[in-house]
Amino acid sequence: MLNATLKSSIGRLWDKFWSGGISNPLTAIEQISYLLFMKRLDELDFKKKQDADFTGEAHKSIFEGDKNNLRWSHFKQMEGGEMLTHIQTKVFPFLKTLGTEESPFAKHMGNAVFIISKPSLLVEAVGIIDEIFEEISKQESDGQGFQDTQGDLYEFLLSEITSAGKLGQFRTPRHIIQLICELVDPKLGDTICDPACGTGGFLLGAYQHIITAFTSKERQKTDENGLTRGAYGDKLTNEKQWKHLKEKTFYGYDMDESMVRIGLMNLMMHDIPTPNIEQKDTLSKKYDQDNFFDCIIANPPFKGSIDKGDINESLSLATTKTELLFIDRIIKSLKIGGRAGVIVPDGVLFGSSNAHKQARKMLLNDCELQGIISMPSGVFKPYAGVSTAILIFVKGGETNKVWFYDMQSDGYTLDDKRSKLNGGGDLPDIVAKWKDRKNQTENQRNSKFFYIDKKEIEEADFDLSINRYKQTDYEEIQYEDPKIILGKIEILEQEIVAGLADLKGL
Repeated sequence: MLNATLKSSIGRLWDKFWSGGISNPLTAIEQISYLLFMKRLDELDFKKKQDADFTGEAHKSIFEGDKNNLRWSHFKQMEGGEMLTHIQTKVFPFLKTLGTEESPFAKHMGNAVFIISKPSLLVEAVGIIDEIFEEISKQESDGQGFQDTQGDLYEFLLSEITSAGKLGQFRTPRHIIQLICELVDPKLGDTICDPACGTGGFLLGAYQHIITAFTSKERQKTDENGLTRGAYGDKLTNEKQWKHLKEKTFYGYDMDESMVRIGLMNLMMHDIPTPNIEQKDTLSKKYDQDNFFDCIIANPPFKGSIDKGDINESLSLATTKTELLFIDRIIKSLKIGGRAGVIVPDGVLFGSSNAHKQARKMLLNDCELQGIISMPSGVFKPYAGVSTAILIFVKGGETNKVWFYDMQSDGYTLDDKRSKLNGGGDLPDIVAKWKDRKNQTENQRNSKFFYIDKKEIEEADFDLSINRYKQTDYEEIQYEDPKIILGKIEILEQEIVAGLADLKGL
């Protein structure tokens, strides 16, 4: 968790960019990301050199030869105007060439632009970022992992994106991502995908979930949401497995190139050196990764639509609505036996159009639809107030019964402020009940969780909304006899008249 000092520093950094004329949050995050990345490159290179000196191994620095002046530690000492020119003409072009020509990072940095134009803004930003890294180093000496704190820092920075994009895409709260990872349980060796990845939050959630599974119990901790987290991965000692985890496990796609760049840097800042994130519309004809992934976790755009002529021929739903097409896309992209955790708007669960019904039939007949977690409408504020649900399913087989859970609190207020409440809300209970659902003997529909047989769902026109099946207990309220109530009203009226008479007398 970030302490108050770090949060204050990030707040000051935002203020400097705002007053410096860069007020668009997405643009500001891109520019701050570039600076953070420059700083982190210097830090990592210095650490690798120290490790090499300790072990006696050779270290090939990315700043060798005439590139030494491209280090953060070198240019931060320059005067403002000189520093700005140096970064614009030398450091940023160098940043864009990192990795091989085939690497996603180098590919998507091709169109990147360093738009900070005020020397004063650059000097202040560099100074604040130095302060941030000094504070992270202090936390590291207190036992907090540098990589973990740096990840928290970037997540906090991304939390400033507080408005949905034009296609309805927005950042998923970190604790909801963590919940979905607990339910889907991505494992080491899986190929894991987010077909609408945005800033890469789901891919990072899966990475951290796997790392937690390989972290010693004594090094794990329960976070503020009541979920378990570990950042060390100390039980994962095989170098080949580490390499596979970081290079061949995570795949992300997004239409927006700015989001792709931020997603790439987000994963690289979390020590995934070569992320597989590409700019691609996974609903279009350009996408060809069917039957490929072991695990898909996603929060696809809700309110978008795609041109009918652009829709991939493999998709069978007769619609242009993205929230339905993404269900089709995710099922097609999974291997047989592959599993998914997907957020959908409630309308997908009960919509009456043929496409809505067909999507639900696909979930029930072509997959094992294991669970539906209904979420309250404020979970995605301030982006949107729409009610949503999490679908958990496995491709192949057939559904026998579906487990429902009625989440009433995610641990935060459901207004635009989304302030933390005491306790973790329903999240720890959802995880515990999900893991123990096969041992569930009672099935009371007036509780938070229950099973519904597939046959009953079919008879209800494939309706998957929890309100269709949940029973509400109504307590009968006993009212007094109307004659008694009228008598009490008459007495009150007499008292009022008497009181008015006293006032007149005064």
